[in-house]
Amino acid sequence: MNRLTLLVALALLPLIQAPAHAGAAASASAEEQILGTWKLVSYVGEEVGSGARTDVMGASPSGYIHYGRDGRMIVIIVGSGRKKPAGPVATPAEAQALLTSLLAYAGTYTLDTKAHTVTHHIDVSWDETRTGESHVRTYRFEGDRLTLTTQPSRDPASGKPTVRTVVWERVRRP
Repeated sequence: MNRLTLLVALALLPLIQAPAHAGAAASASAEEQILGTWKLVSYVGEEVGSGARTDVMGASPSGYIHYGRDGRMIVIIVGSGRKKPAGPVATPAEAQALLTSLLAYAGTYTLDTKAHTVTHHIDVSWDETRTGESHVRTYRFEGDRLTLTTQPSRDPASGKPTVRTVVWERVRRP
């Protein structure tokens, strides 16, 4: 009888613990939720005046963003359709195409949980245009997704005022 009771208890243990675990995940603080590595899902820009929407880095960009417990962050995004150089060293035209389809920077970050914003304080950037700046993004968590939305600002490619929305999905350990 004791053996049967033990087996039933062990079988039911995951069911008993699941609601508590789910509740804990749902109520985790933003400081804890943002930690880790996120994979790019989409990157869309919307012109402030017209509302026209475009895929900022093409239809299928790729990238990652990482927020560390130490208050540091790093992001890299590459555009769709990048081509590997034909030879062991990129030609000037190939290098130009690769650089113009890249966005990368790193620095520290701060969260304002009342305003639901994360600010990236940029120490280094791939083209130096962002180095020394602080960029504020509104954040929203939905399950395993993190959405970051910029404040209206000049689009580096078009020069037009836009709001850019970047959706990320949490990377889980293999």
